[in-house]
Amino acid sequence: MATLFVNASGAAAEAIERAMPELVEERVASRIMAKDSTLWGPESESEASVRLGWVDLIEASRALLPDIAQLRSDLHGDGVNHIVLCGMGGSSLAPEVITRSAGVELTVLDSTDPAQVRAALADRIGSTAVVVSSKSGSTVETDSQRRAFEQAFADAGVDPKSRIIIVTDPGSPLDESARAAGYRAVFTADPTVGGRYSALTAFGLVPSGLAGADLASLLDDAESISEFLTDDDAGNVGLRLGAVLGGTLPLRDKIVFADEGSGIVGLGDWVEQLIAESTGKLGTGVLPVVVEQDAPELSSGAPDVLAVHLVSPESTTEPEGDSIAVGGSLGSQLLAWEFATAVAGRLLGINPFDQPDVEAAKQAARGLLDAQPESVPANFVDGAVEVRGSTALLGTASTLGEALESLFGALESNGYLAVQAYLDRIAEAPLAGIRPALAGITGRPVTFGWGPRFLHSTGQFHKGGTPVGVFLQITGATTEDLAIPERPFSFGELITAQAAGDAQVLQDAGRPVLRLHLADRAEGLRQLQDVISHLSGQSAENGNG
Repeated sequence: MATLFVNASGAAAEAIERAMPELVEERVASRIMAKDSTLWGPESESEASVRLGWVDLIEASRALLPDIAQLRSDLHGDGVNHIVLCGMGGSSLAPEVITRSAGVELTVLDSTDPAQVRAALADRIGSTAVVVSSKSGSTVETDSQRRAFEQAFADAGVDPKSRIIIVTDPGSPLDESARAAGYRAVFTADPTVGGRYSALTAFGLVPSGLAGADLASLLDDAESISEFLTDDDAGNVGLRLGAVLGGTLPLRDKIVFADEGSGIVGLGDWVEQLIAESTGKLGTGVLPVVVEQDAPELSSGAPDVLAVHLVSPESTTEPEGDSIAVGGSLGSQLLAWEFATAVAGRLLGINPFDQPDVEAAKQAARGLLDAQPESVPANFVDGAVEVRGSTALLGTASTLGEALESLFGALESNGYLAVQAYLDRIAEAPLAGIRPALAGITGRPVTFGWGPRFLHSTGQFHKGGTPVGVFLQITGATTEDLAIPERPFSFGELITAQAAGDAQVLQDAGRPVLRLHLADRAEGLRQLQDVISHLSGQSAENGNG
């Protein structure tokens, strides 16, 4: 019996009815599962031919489980009871979902914010082991985190080589250097699986298993849905999902995800990266928007928005309006969403396995690190907030509230607002509470991403997807920076360059970017939240909220 269901209504049901005959006739399901690289057109064939390893990886992944279990036991024997994962994008989002849903502890460090890195280094270092995950083996964030932990272990009198576990692709720079350095263990993953499709490979399994998640059950769940995904028939849940993602006419390119009792913690965040990075290119794609229950977007009735309700596998609630309800076990969801994203890529006419615009912000950040330019002067300062933006955007604005209203005024009728917070996503997590208020004020979908984490996720869509976004970037002063061993820049300088580089790329592409720098983080956060609350109240009084 399949462990996943997809129920649709409105525009979602129409998309399934319209797309399914062609998908079935052209045997898209069985061809994906047979690794047919021709499905996405001649220009995509070369890359697709080396990116379909995720369709049949279950047995290879099972073979990892004894080694992971033995390493976990050995670490416990050495007094290790705390696992930290240093990784970005697909290397961190899947383990976070797996472990949070399993109720086991995993500290995920996917930030370059000095305060967040410092907090991770100070947390039980004597009983900690670190998993360093990087597919390319050269990810700047992950390399910097590894260096910091090596130093912290050494300072604590612990041999760093005994506490660091590597997950990477075979033959990567990290693979070679880790083996030469003699780290505790080196796991290599299938190089024919892209990062965002790697949830059920070593990247998802090693940190999750070391933290205590039940990997065998996870893989059983995925295997149970796998045989159904091969079927070329209208009941294939993967085809149904793919038809909804890429087959509405006109395209509903903002897909709103709300968890309504799925039992899977953070699934929307993982799906967000998978879909945004896979489809957001060539000026098209689907923007996932992760929201709260009862979020404004769910009842907006906007013609470009479609809702996905993530529900319990036992749910009998039927979707209403233009929406779908999806319920199922974690393993089945992971594989089915990967499959559906590949289907959506075919319907959209894009290659779902490349990410042509991800590198742009990285290059800009590297250039800023090398040049070490002076900070761009603020247009004006309001309390604890320094405000920066183009003259065309800000006009005569002279207060934080006016600057925000100028940004909202730049929103197109089919646009979206992306909030990009280059801050400590653990200590400053309450800031995410501004998301629904901003959606109410603007009447448009609002995404909230922590930087630099989102650069490996929605950052691809921001630059390559439908060019209708406006961007609110929030950075904060560093009261105590943190050096990166053997690097000419610090964590504070790195995150500053990453934020400035991303803003530069967006502005060069003609997108409105409002940059807010909190000269005093605590006071600036209070001020920003107060101003947004005031604007929200005004919007409600005017009948817009």
